[in-house]
Amino acid sequence: MAGHGGARRVTPARIAGHGPIRQIAWLTEDLDGAIAQWCELAGVGPWTVYRNVRMDGDYRGSATSVRIDVGLAYQGEIQIELIAPHGAGPSPYHDAAGRVRTGMHHIAWLVADVASATEAAIAGGFAPVFRAEDGSGATRVAYLEAPENPAMLLELIEATPPIREGFETGIAAARAWDGSDPVTVIDFGT
Repeated sequence: MAGHGGARRVTPARIAGHGPIRQIAWLTEDLDGAIAQWCELAGVGPWTVYRNVRMDGDYRGSATSVRIDVGLAYQGEIQIELIAPHGAGPSPYHDAAGRVRTGMHHIAWLVADVASATEAAIAGGFAPVFRAEDGSGATRVAYLEAPENPAMLLELIEATPPIREGFETGIAAARAWDGSDPVTVIDFGT
């Protein structure tokens, strides 16, 4: 239905029942450079960088294992996530030619149970793209897409105790950040 200025009226997002958006994520081929830009241009920090994160799961119906470097920081209550994928795919981080899909990647919500929230989203018309977890079980995620708009993914993150604690700690650190010690690195490859 057309509205003012020819814009079509949209119905409320079917996934919005999970509360506020808690994360906005971008893909980059240069994680350190992207973090430096966020610090300098937007004043966002401090950052926690997790290197060599391995996520095992399912990508578009096939078993997969992806390895990524992730940078996390906060602006207010929103987590900013920068992802630098390793390898060339197939994965939700690469295009069909195996190149990193740089730029805006997804928005995310925290949910109590990622499996049931994913099934409800699929029943509501979303298509599953990627379901995965890390080896510790602390991180469980699902990426979904709206068939009419597959360009941006929607992520559900299970609010496990380590995830909730990470958000609380990161939000507090961002509020108190004075610009010093902008990056802490944790490498799972060592």
